[in-house]
Amino acid sequence: MTKFFLDQRGCAKNQVDGEIIISHLLSLGWEQSLDASQADLIIINSCGFIESAKKESLAALMGARKKFKDKKIILAGCLAERYAKIFKDALPEADGIFGNGDLSKITSLAKKVIKGKRAVATPPQKGISCGERLKLLSYKNSAYVKITEGCSNHCSFCAIPLIRGELRSRKAADIIKEIRSLLKRGVFEINLIGQDLAAYGLGADDDVFERAPKEGRKKAGAKKSGPSPLSRLLKKISSINGDFWIRLLYIHPDHFNSDILQVLKNDRRILPYFDIPFQSGDDKIILAMNRKNSAKNYISLAKEIRKEFPDAALRTTFLAGFPGEGYEEAENSLAFLKEIQPDWSGAFAYSKEDDTPAFSFKKQVPKKVSAKRAAALQEAQEKITQERLAFRVRKNGKNLEYKVLIEEIVDNPEDESFAIGRAWFQAPEVDGNFVIQFDPSQEKSKAVKEGALVKVRALAVSGVDIYAQLI
Repeated sequence: MTKFFLDQRGCAKNQVDGEIIISHLLSLGWEQSLDASQADLIIINSCGFIESAKKESLAALMGARKKFKDKKIILAGCLAERYAKIFKDALPEADGIFGNGDLSKITSLAKKVIKGKRAVATPPQKGISCGERLKLLSYKNSAYVKITEGCSNHCSFCAIPLIRGELRSRKAADIIKEIRSLLKRGVFEINLIGQDLAAYGLGADDDVFERAPKEGRKKAGAKKSGPSPLSRLLKKISSINGDFWIRLLYIHPDHFNSDILQVLKNDRRILPYFDIPFQSGDDKIILAMNRKNSAKNYISLAKEIRKEFPDAALRTTFLAGFPGEGYEEAENSLAFLKEIQPDWSGAFAYSKEDDTPAFSFKKQVPKKVSAKRAAALQEAQEKITQERLAFRVRKNGKNLEYKVLIEEIVDNPEDESFAIGRAWFQAPEVDGNFVIQFDPSQEKSKAVKEGALVKVRALAVSGVDIYAQLI
């Protein structure tokens, strides 16, 4: 039996692609190995978003080739999609190059590679490759569900449209079907993902709801009358019975769907967790990024959310050192961060990406300066996070209680054990955790298992984590 090993890299959207690739190969009757040394075929599902990620993916390929000289290796994913024409001749270390379009084509390419043929394929990027995933790479009872693919925002720094194409959305019925299937499998947390969830249903060829009129469609990203497609989708999800979490990951601030707020109010299973990457707090830089709004309006958006949901969790990202960013612009971003008080944020030094408009912008900022500015943003965020977590631990003189989804158990035979999990305001991989100390001999501790939902009382903040006790 042919065995394959997947080296998964990149974002949650790429993880879903990896899960689909696994499912297609399993459907061949092949077996997934968790040990590369035991596999006949190694697939590196690469990231091609920024320079550091590209280097890591290529290093993984070179390392695998050096260590496993006789094994077949496929470079798949975003990096392969972006540079397939170059890699065809310039990357002999890879026996196969496979893009991120129609993922069902991985089976034919993998068969060729196993037979000793070098193969390169970048299947068309039409629709969205999904289908039932036989295996999930997330923590137990948590899953990502992709609702859009590609992006038509064309931010000047971003290569996503070059890598994944223009915006296209999944049919609402297909999304609902997948969510129902995952819930039947015991999944509790559904994280909706896309390059921009606010753009759901707004692609040039999108027709996501049954019996939706095809005439009179507007251009991608244009607003349509009536409820936004995203709010309509969330209402359909809300009609599903059962206990679960729905989390929205990544909503572009320029066309945030304010009508979703009422949907969230009506169904708290759809979490008031808002992942809005503002990227900058300076108007000049915002416009240079090809964004259409202003820092003032972004602050108003954050205030609107907090007015509707005082306990809302807000996550954002900043791109430090964008071309043209001087001292004043950097200080404006820092002041903006302090004004909106996000629970979580990431700050990244600008990465000059070829074929993007910003690549040729004048006044490029030195890398050391960009890194220093990113560090300043992170330092400010650490203090804000501490304050926001204190708000999550104790309120009005009372320690707060939460339901926590357990991700991992750390057994300690000589002392009490620990469980690591997340509450509703903590997204997988990127935010802090709950650390729960418990005694396995106690009756109530029997409920503490990976994938279980347990009730805890928050006790104290430690870094980006919260210590808690079982209730």
